Amino acid sequence: METQLDPMKDDLPLMANTSYMLVKHYVLDLDVDFKGKIIEGSIVLFFETGSQYRKTISAGKECCQSQFDETREMRVSEPCHIPMINVRTCSSKTEYNDFAISGKEEEATTDENSNHSNNEQASGISSSKDHRDIENHGNKDFLLVLDCCDLSVLKVEEVDVAAVSGIEKFTRPAKLTCVSQELENLRNQIVHELVTLPADHWKEQLYYFTHCSRAPGCGELLFSTGTWSLEIRKSGIQTPADFPHAIRIWYKTKPEGRSVTWTTDQSGRPCVYTVGSPINNRALFPCQEPPIALSTWQASVRTAAGFVVLMSGENSAEPVQLGEGVLSWYYYVSMPMPASTFTIAVGCWQEVKQQSFKEAAAVETNTEFSLPSSQTDFRWHEEICGHVEYPCRFQNPAARLQAVIPYRVFAPWCLMESCEEYLLQLIPQCLSAAYATLGTHPFSRLDVLIVPSNFSSLGMASPHIIFLSQSVLPGGRHLCGTRLCHEIAHAWFGLAIGARDWTEEWLSEGFATFLEDIFWAKAQQQLSHDEIKGQQELKALLRWRRLRDEVQNSEEELQVLRPKKESTGELSESGASVVKYGLKAEKIFMQVHYLKGYFLLRSLARTIGEVSYLASLRKFVVKFHGQLVLSQDFLSMLLEDIPKQKGSELTVESIFQNWLDTSGIPKPLLEEGETWKECQLVQQVSGEVTKWIQANRRIRKSSKKKMKQDEVVFQQLLPDQLVLLLESLLEEKTLCPGILQCLERTYQLRGQDAEVSH
Repeated sequence: METQLDPMKDDLPLMANTSYMLVKHYVLDLDVDFKGKIIEGSIVLFFETGSQYRKTISAGKECCQSQFDETREMRVSEPCHIPMINVRTCSSKTEYNDFAISGKEEEATTDENSNHSNNEQASGISSSKDHRDIENHGNKDFLLVLDCCDLSVLKVEEVDVAAVSGIEKFTRPAKLTCVSQELENLRNQIVHELVTLPADHWKEQLYYFTHCSRAPGCGELLFSTGTWSLEIRKSGIQTPADFPHAIRIWYKTKPEGRSVTWTTDQSGRPCVYTVGSPINNRALFPCQEPPIALSTWQASVRTAAGFVVLMSGENSAEPVQLGEGVLSWYYYVSMPMPASTFTIAVGCWQEVKQQSFKEAAAVETNTEFSLPSSQTDFRWHEEICGHVEYPCRFQNPAARLQAVIPYRVFAPWCLMESCEEYLLQLIPQCLSAAYATLGTHPFSRLDVLIVPSNFSSLGMASPHIIFLSQSVLPGGRHLCGTRLCHEIAHAWFGLAIGARDWTEEWLSEGFATFLEDIFWAKAQQQLSHDEIKGQQELKALLRWRRLRDEVQNSEEELQVLRPKKESTGELSESGASVVKYGLKAEKIFMQVHYLKGYFLLRSLARTIGEVSYLASLRKFVVKFHGQLVLSQDFLSMLLEDIPKQKGSELTVESIFQNWLDTSGIPKPLLEEGETWKECQLVQQVSGEVTKWIQANRRIRKSSKKKMKQDEVVFQQLLPDQLVLLLESLLEEKTLCPGILQCLERTYQLRGQDAEVSH
């Protein structure tokens, strides 16, 4: 019998009812307050009616002239509401009057700079309901559910998009006699026309999104906040089609919110950034978290002068001075992606520049790298894309030939020199290697930021921006290059192609781990085929050892790559779901999705042959970019390309059974045998391990407790070889202090990269 899970402890709930209403665009207007450690302001959400409740918006209903007035009366008089305290309408300055939320919520702040005001009362709903079981029938009001956590929601209002100048072009004549109903339908019609504009009108669309987001409010909405959600309703509105399709939420984050971390950088200056939290961005802004809620966004962020705002955005933002000591930064994206991929970092970052090298590197990489495959790769690009309409780089002839996209590097002042030494040189090489492997870069530019020392991993990729740990900088090119390759790979696998069910994390991390080796091999242009093969076999052995150790020391349930098995990708009627084990603390530190995913892809590549396999990957990218996939989408397409004689025993079902749906070491991996032990680099390490063990035994038997440097000649080793050497020596029961000192002197361990140091 399956253990009963505690949703608050084990699974991450995705509460948004995306089947009823789907966010298509977010407009954020925010201020960053380092003194109070909060981000505050407003977010405007533009919706489409969801698949479950899509209907003709213009369908007539009986209504009365005084509908809005009656709604306001109901909000004040209904017994479930809390006592009201007056609040002025919030302005773009994002500061507020004192008032309470939902009877128990938030501390107040003070408004000194509101541009306009009214004395309407903010309302909340005193009790929450189970979002997953909400039905919209009878005379019940429709309830919009957003994912939200650790936020102080101050006010929710409908946006009067019909008041925007020039918006008439998005309206059609309506045959309605009720003024209030006609206005409501008109607003929703405008939003519908706006969010469905064709891709070649994206600039016009962005223009009107901006102006609609600044339109005045036209009535406050009822809301309540729960542990994981924000519920919003409008009295008398019973269906998603009639619910306001443009709403503005005034809110502020909390200092303890888990989506961002407030800290200081390596130079001691304050900063804040998204940390890749298990709860994603719901503590940064109210949103729809399920992956199916693909949306675009734009954001204006104001900070004190001296701070730099970096964000997931297609444009390289330049600050605009609003007043003395205040700068505004603006970013946007036109490619729809899950809200969880939104990333922001605000700090005193310095741009690292080395202009002369950049110019030389651009020439070199563009001449050295090109797509190695035949012209059939380019014919794939001529096919119609399968994603929702947006300005796609795969349909842009210039983008398809761009081996190195524009890039910038930012870091705290004290790390600029370290970034110049290797990182700046490696970025164009790794970008070119990725292009040579997979083709068109899905994103138009890239920022790389060295994040503060409290960052818990080596890297994190988001649209248009990569976070790297300071740990990748010392110790030479190897760790910096391989980690950069890993994060660049996520542009294709994890971002441009996302998992429809987040429990299938291997579709992102397994691919990035596999492609990390391919990219890094191409980036090291001076290496022979045998040297590359040796490095990859050595890496496979290290990953095998990590997988073996993790399987032995973790819960079986966390070792399964497809924990929901045949129900993977399924949603409730409302669109709500859970990320299985998404809140388990130990899951954050596990690498099983990286490692088992890597070994599955490695096994498939060995079966098919690397050249054919990479051609299939390019084909998969072209077919599925801009879309969400499940494991079977990739596996089915790949198996179609495998010659019958090579893959006779391979089926989607057998791969599920052997690799994805079971815990432990996959059976095919055990049967394969440790072929990497035949690798020359591995054998070289084995010889060195033997020398060190023999030297250790001699010292223990001798009266001399020190070892002379010239007693034994040791070979110089690559970083991955050093990791294997040290791991092997740690298996010895006892190592003499003299041996440890000699290890340090021989390999200069303190100057090696972070993986060796660890």
